[in-house]
Amino acid sequence: MPALCEPDTGWRLPGPRGTTWKSRGYGHVVGVDIVFETHATTEDNERGVATGWLPGGLSAAGHAQAQELGRRRRDDGLAAVFSSDLARAVQTTVVAFANGSVPVLLDWRLRECDYGKLNGAPAGDVRAGRRRYLDEPYPDGESWCDAVHRVGDLLQDLPSRWDSARVLVIGHVATRWALDHLVNGVPPEELVDEEFVWQPGWEFRISP
Repeated sequence: MPALCEPDTGWRLPGPRGTTWKSRGYGHVVGVDIVFETHATTEDNERGVATGWLPGGLSAAGHAQAQELGRRRRDDGLAAVFSSDLARAVQTTVVAFANGSVPVLLDWRLRECDYGKLNGAPAGDVRAGRRRYLDEPYPDGESWCDAVHRVGDLLQDLPSRWDSARVLVIGHVATRWALDHLVNGVPPEELVDEEFVWQPGWEFRISP
């Protein structure tokens, strides 16, 4: 079985060869519809800083974006919201779903890639070195494939409770890379050079 982050790897359960949803005790799985949204704009974004595993905080513009996210997803049929536990994602989630209409679950596995010693470094420097750290961990941090793998651990857990449901995931670049790679089979080598362009959500579906 190819490694999780190899170019030819599409969506599958990380685990031993032959692993299936049923063998994990989930019975007959229909699938889970996932809407992905990035956290709102932060002060670090506006200053050109790569926050990584540092908390980060929303800017005034980001606060307004988070409110708009809530309005955009208010009638979207969401069964739950899963958010990274980093402060900027939590703030986005709290502002967007302040009315408590949807269950919110925080999970560290949805965090951004850990840049280690480069957490808080200039964003241009971190972006320029991403290809080097696709498989090699950042000093005192993790690789992008490490980050994809831990997001995959969360994705494989979703059918145990949210089968046939539509859920929202609020996260970071690493979160979306995991979805693009594991669900849609986009090679990491393409993702690493991709210029991020914001849009109002991305749609994914995980299924057997």
